[in-house]
Formats: sequence, C-alpha cells, structure tokens
Amino acid sequence: MLPYGRQSIDAADVEAVVAALGSDWLTTGPRVAGFEADLEKVAGAPCVTVTNGTTALHAAYAAAGVTRGDEVVTTPMTFVATASGAAMLGAKVIFADVEDESANLDPAAVEAALTERTRVIAAVDYAGVPADYDRLRKVGESSGALILGDAAHSIGSLDRGRPVGSLADLTTFSFFPTKNFTTGEGGAVASIRPELVKRLRAFRTVGVVREDFRNPDEGAWWYEVPEFGLNYRLPDVLAALGSAQLRRLGAFKERRRQLSARYDELLAGVPGLRLPTQRPEVDPMRHLYPVRVLDGRRREVFDRMREAGIGVQVNYIPVYWHPVFEDLGYRRGMCPNAEAFYAEELSLPLFADLSDDDQDRVVETLRGILGS
Repeated sequence: MLPYGRQSIDAADVEAVVAALGSDWLTTGPRVAGFEADLEKVAGAPCVTVTNGTTALHAAYAAAGVTRGDEVVTTPMTFVATASGAAMLGAKVIFADVEDESANLDPAAVEAALTERTRVIAAVDYAGVPADYDRLRKVGESSGALILGDAAHSIGSLDRGRPVGSLADLTTFSFFPTKNFTTGEGGAVASIRPELVKRLRAFRTVGVVREDFRNPDEGAWWYEVPEFGLNYRLPDVLAALGSAQLRRLGAFKERRRQLSARYDELLAGVPGLRLPTQRPEVDPMRHLYPVRVLDGRRREVFDRMREAGIGVQVNYIPVYWHPVFEDLGYRRGMCPNAEAFYAEELSLPLFADLSDDDQDRVVETLRGILGS
C-alpha cells in the first residue's frame, strides 16, 4: 500500500538519536533547549516543546487562560483536538464555517460568531496554507480575543514573507510522522508574547516555577506550583531527531512543492475533479494535496483507490459530527461550506520521498476511475 503520508529518515537522523541515547539525558535536557532554538529560527517566535500536537493545543488554550464560561470560535474542518483542547478546559466551542476555496476558517463567519465571552479564535492552516490571520486579528479586536493558529500542517510556510509562528498570538505544531518533519511523537507551541511563553513553560512542566516565588526561597531545591499543569515534556531523544530533521526542512518543502506542481499539471482538466487553490501572497509548505471529487463519487473513488493499493485519505470529518459533540447538542448543517467540502474531499499521497513513478501511478489510477 502506497501511504498518503510518511516520514523520511536518513543516516544523520539515526546518528543524532544514537548520540542522545548515549548521553546522560533521555528525558528533557540540553537537546530540548537546542531543538527549541532551532524551531524558533523556522517559526519566527520562541517555542516551547511538548509531547505531541494535541497536548500543544491543550497547553496553548491553558496558557490563554481558557476556562469554564469562555467561548472559543474555531473551524470544523480539522482534527478533533483543535476543539477538544478547549472543551476539556470547560469552554464552549463555537464552530464557524470555512471558505469554499481554501477550507480555512472564514473571517466573516468568525465575526458573526463573536460574543463578549469569546476568549480565543482558533484557525487551522488547512493543507499547509496559512489562514488569513491579518483579517482574523482585525475581526477579533472587537472582543479582545486571542488568535491561535493550529499550524500542524504548516511549519515552514510563509505569509507575505512572515513565518507561520509569528502570525498569531499562539501557534501550535505537530511533529507526527506524517507531518512536514517528525520527532516520532512531539509538538510545540510558539508565541510572540513573552508572558504566554512563560505560562507555557510552566504548564508543560506540571506547573512548576523556579522564580517569582510567593513564599520565601528556602534553598536551591525550592520551587513552587502557582497554577496546575501537566507533564507534557518532550524527551531529549526525540528532540535530537527533531533538530536533525529540521536541517532538511527546506528540501522537504521544495520536494512537496514539486510534487504539488506535478499534480496540478497532470490532473488539470480531469472531469469531475476540483484541484486545490491558495492565496497568491502565501508560500505554503504543502502538507496535503486535497482534491474534490464531484458528482457524489468520492466514496467510490476512495474505495477503488484503496483497492488499487493507493492510500488516499479524507481530511476531515466535520468535528461537530463526532458523538462527543452530538451529545453536547451540536447538529449537522451548522457549517454548510465545511460539510460540502467534506463530502467531496480526497487527500492524495504527498510526502518528501514520494517518487515521480509512484505519483504517476496515483494519477493514472485516479484518471482511470474517473474515466479520463
């Protein structure tokens, strides 16, 4: 089975991990600090590493002070963690619809959903294309809401030359093996606001702080926990892999760009197929290649591609369709653009080590099914 996404591991990655295993640090140590410094150069803002992309979202919402009675406006066209991280802190999740072309959060829909209780507007950079954070920030000014970017798809992307980690107040990343680079499991939160970085560092370390004590400092062993946190610390072994992978991020981006351009060329004009678009001012790290299969044929195409050994995927089921949100009273029909997109979306294989021959096989199989 040709997967729709896969990691790329080379000898340098293996050497970095082996070196970490032979060191005195297996859990959080100097390689984590080094990886966070490496990430900052790419993200454009200070970064705090955590155990995965889901805990990155949870930590980001906690740093933003999200609590019971708050509202978080977000997109339904994402993995459930974008919404569940806020819901688990007691917030009410408000789903706003997406733009038809990009499947990114629609600022106009966000504006209509804002109330005085809105604490955070959480966008997702779908398929690696940054959301329109400039418009979202302008919309959010009326409520004082923080802007959160779920950039699980988009580390390495630029918007008007600005890296994705510098566009929102808080930006979360995932380093799962199918993402743009990997630490195995891992994630991070970037922030342009120093006070949020400070809260993130405490939250991911069980709430422990070693400065600004409320009580007298009793010695070098002393620490305090002013707010609850969780153990979301990334181990040095995984950070070593991350730093090694980051050295190839530019090459990964270029290969994904080449593959996306080949798909654009090879699938142009295929009847019953709609190809992805992007805003001209962005330079995306193409994480997914999401086509839209028209005329109600998505299920047929999905099944036949899988039967042919091609690992297509659907990204994503609208979040409020999941039973956990249905049980909270959410109903289908809330976000028509998102639901229409879901009904047609199909992600074709896209990863740095995908060969031209394998991509040709994907295209030929898809064209054959669609009768082109």
